[in-house]
Amino acid sequence: MIVIKKELYKMCNLLNGVKVSVLRAGALRLNNSFRNFSVRCQHYGHNVDKRNIASLDRKKQTFSDRSQLKYARRLVVKLGSAVITREDGNGLALGRLASIVEQVAECHHEGRECIMVTSGAVAFGRQKLTQELLMSLSMRETLSPSDHTREDAGSILDPRAAAAVGQSELMSMYDVMFSQYNVKIAQVLVTKPDFYNEETRKNLFTTLSELISLNIVPIVNTNDAVSPPMYIHDDTVVPGTGKKGIGIKDNDSLSALLAAEVQSDLLIMMSDVDGIYNKPPWEDGARMMHTYTSAEKVQFGQKSKVGTGGMDSKVNAATWAMARGVSVVICNGMQEKAIKTIISGRKVGTFFTDTPSVSTASVDVMAENARTGSRVLQKLSPAERAAAIHSLADLLLDKKDKILEANAKDLEEATKTGLEKPLLNRLSLSPGKLKTLSIGLKQIADSSYDNVGRVLRKTKLAENLLLKQVTVPIGVLLVIFESRPDSLPQVAALAMASGNGLLLKGGKEAAYSNRALMEIVKESLQPFGASDAVSLVSTRDEISDLLAMEKHIDLIIPRGSSELVRNIQKQSQHIPVLGHAEGICHVYLDKDADPSKALKIVRDAKCDYPAACNAMETLLIHEDHLSGTLFQDICNMLKQEGVKIHAGPKLASQLTFGPPPARTMKYEYGDLECSIEVVKDLDEAIDHIHKFGSSHTDVIVTENDHTARDFLNTVDSACVFHNVSSRFADGFRFGLGAEVGISTARIHARGPVGVEGLLTTKWILEGTDHTAAEFNEGKRNWLHEKLPIN
Repeated sequence: MIVIKKELYKMCNLLNGVKVSVLRAGALRLNNSFRNFSVRCQHYGHNVDKRNIASLDRKKQTFSDRSQLKYARRLVVKLGSAVITREDGNGLALGRLASIVEQVAECHHEGRECIMVTSGAVAFGRQKLTQELLMSLSMRETLSPSDHTREDAGSILDPRAAAAVGQSELMSMYDVMFSQYNVKIAQVLVTKPDFYNEETRKNLFTTLSELISLNIVPIVNTNDAVSPPMYIHDDTVVPGTGKKGIGIKDNDSLSALLAAEVQSDLLIMMSDVDGIYNKPPWEDGARMMHTYTSAEKVQFGQKSKVGTGGMDSKVNAATWAMARGVSVVICNGMQEKAIKTIISGRKVGTFFTDTPSVSTASVDVMAENARTGSRVLQKLSPAERAAAIHSLADLLLDKKDKILEANAKDLEEATKTGLEKPLLNRLSLSPGKLKTLSIGLKQIADSSYDNVGRVLRKTKLAENLLLKQVTVPIGVLLVIFESRPDSLPQVAALAMASGNGLLLKGGKEAAYSNRALMEIVKESLQPFGASDAVSLVSTRDEISDLLAMEKHIDLIIPRGSSELVRNIQKQSQHIPVLGHAEGICHVYLDKDADPSKALKIVRDAKCDYPAACNAMETLLIHEDHLSGTLFQDICNMLKQEGVKIHAGPKLASQLTFGPPPARTMKYEYGDLECSIEVVKDLDEAIDHIHKFGSSHTDVIVTENDHTARDFLNTVDSACVFHNVSSRFADGFRFGLGAEVGISTARIHARGPVGVEGLLTTKWILEGTDHTAAEFNEGKRNWLHEKLPIN
């Protein structure tokens, strides 16, 4: 490349009147072309001439997983009429088209080779001709007000004439749009025989090869301005190849044939449908198929109202291309950033592949099974649900060797990859942890007998008209957790006790541990026919895809770092999220604090398990203690425990040689670090907590009962303690058996969330032949009498 550039610069001395900048631009374009060429060669594993498309060895198989789509180097993007055309039929959807052009341009600049197959010429031409026709009709309408030709102007136009006008207009528009991104385009108009005549077929692909080699994006369309040629059947043998082609009936089949012939890695077929359903989407039981293989059996609905192709045509074209080594995605072209989202591996549209991944079930199927499994759990007796949880508790101990062996693999790999120490601590399991887990699960089992179906309220509305409010499961839960594999059996037990279906998405750092634990969860549910109620999502589905499954998932509970929780809360637009983003917990040492109690509580709150969300992050000290020994004793103790101290602004201003200043007072360290700040009184301590805290857990240490009462009543946090460590904010320690997480929300559940937080209610009304009209007419009378629950 350096030699080529040098030769170009030498040439500039020989060329009179040629600007050096032009040659530089040419060198850059050549450099870009060679870069694309290099990438393409690397992708196929051998040297090829980029100009000769037909010489490339065809891939043996399609991509097996969406995550591999980012490696697609040659793309064919097909734009259906429904994508190009406005919903009201008045011309083209320019905003949508501009977004698609931007994405194709981005792919082009990334070094991908892009070919577009576009509709829209007829629609664009019809809009232009309609305007001309209406102008010519204006005089006739003036002379004869009863002439209704204007109303039918759009429908009387010949589509071939519209295409003739629209083709040039369409390409002019594409040229303007792509020029904004410094991308050159070329129009390639084809007719059906061009693919079946040996000479024209050769010319067509020579042209496409040359355009791609010059870094130009070909835009292909059928020449609808001429009469369509004779129909070519699917079993027609393509001259010169000895292979059967595909009948070109529309742009779906055209794009499939083109993608196969140019040996594209990926064909994206954009239409007005989200993807393939197992049956027409308006029918009961219709389910979106995110992955499609040739073995699938589906029913198809009507074709597009705008274009010539229907769903049957799209699937036939996609499977034909798939059989020739092209991966295909059928998607809704109206979805924002659809092309880039597909290439990033996200679950958009239906992915066609002849080599499906080994995953046993899609997340959609898992979620549907979880819904069904939840209903199975609901039907079980309380004793059966408790027995399943007891079985899980026993299996934790019976199979501890296998679990610890799997955990050791996770720890080994996590250490090699440099996982942070707080996350390593959360990842680690031990015999002691498993024993504590088992005890907690048995507590859940023993307290689960009156969870589901418990009557909360009973009212006699009228004679023989009884209303009850009873507890029921929420439905299907999605729990996303990082590092901590001990969360899995805890959350599974709580779901079983509350009759909820459960999807668990663990971090990859705990993959071995999570699989081992999920095996015993399934084993505990199997005797009761509810093994599908709980599943571990171990496929490569992105969290963002899971968060879009509002039809299947009723509540999301994130457990992990503040970054994880905030991202989940931000991304989930339609599914409620229960959790806390941060655990900024405070311990306030009042002026009346007992020094020995203060030392003991602060040590435990910070040092017992610093990675926990209920560990102390900020220590507030009454200013009176600065002149005594307590402040020095606290600092010495923390230093001996290896805690790094940061000084708050007020404390730093009073010390000449003190700890380094805290970057911010609103920070969760999650490690042996904390901030210390000084306050003048109780009110200032409370104000600090409200300003910088996260409403998780806050503690006061004092011997003054009046001060303690004011603190407990005024601090607006989920957990507020007096003379105890913040580490007590835990479902097990609260006697809940375990927790799915700690919530700082102000609705539904707050603090450590156990079984109660996983239940909602429904109303049951029983009568004889009551009607609302009878009460309006005075035939029946309201009583609204509260009855005892038992």
